[in-house]
Amino acid sequence: MSDAPSAGALTKAPADPSKGSLRILQLYPREMNIYGDYGNVLVLKQRLAWRGYGAEILEHNAGDAFPDDVDLIVGGGGQDSGQVVIQDDLQAIASTLRRLAEDGTPMLLICGLYQLFGNFFRTQDGTVIPGIGVLDLETRGGTERLIGNVVARSDEFGEIHGYENHSGQTFLGDGLRPLATVLKGAGNNAEEHHEGARYRNIVGSYLHGSLLPKNPAIADFLLRTAAERKFGAFEDDGVDDSLAELAREHAAARPR
Repeated sequence: MSDAPSAGALTKAPADPSKGSLRILQLYPREMNIYGDYGNVLVLKQRLAWRGYGAEILEHNAGDAFPDDVDLIVGGGGQDSGQVVIQDDLQAIASTLRRLAEDGTPMLLICGLYQLFGNFFRTQDGTVIPGIGVLDLETRGGTERLIGNVVARSDEFGEIHGYENHSGQTFLGDGLRPLATVLKGAGNNAEEHHEGARYRNIVGSYLHGSLLPKNPAIADFLLRTAAERKFGAFEDDGVDDSLAELAREHAAARPR
């Protein structure tokens, strides 16, 4: 059972958030919400609340009208069957997503939606699921499943921790740079020691677990970018991340 809100649900912002509210959209929580990906949305909401901002949490499922005035987009992972279910709807909203991406809307794309924001995903049986071309990457289903804890190093976000579980092997085009260099684990594929991708204000990654609770620097990048675009500034009084640091220490110590 999904831990996301029911279809069409909207979690209202506080009645009078002192610094304003951000509209956070989760894409396809019915089919693309495995390995705790909805936890990324909860982290964004809580880190806003700690700083005096509100959050409106919206969702878009297949067949829904795409909402207006979105400040931040989050997409999660799903099985190949889930990607097939959403592909027609994703293609229908592709031009909107491309426009938002090029305009600088911050986005977090995990696993399955990371793949489908690329050019295509060719499954192991040869089925081609077209992507929407926001990210210049392609994914091919492999015979080896890449599973386990990951530690990667990013010049932008420091050390990144997470958990991967995917058979798709993703290769970046010339227009993308990796999110991080893998220190433990596989990442995008079994060959290159790269994890994820960065393009404009988009963060793409294979890391579940959820990603953001153990990686608050990425969460704050997304929030700061969204707030500065909407309000002109991000008023940050600081957050106590000692528990996140403890979680990171434990994650780093776990075997692959």
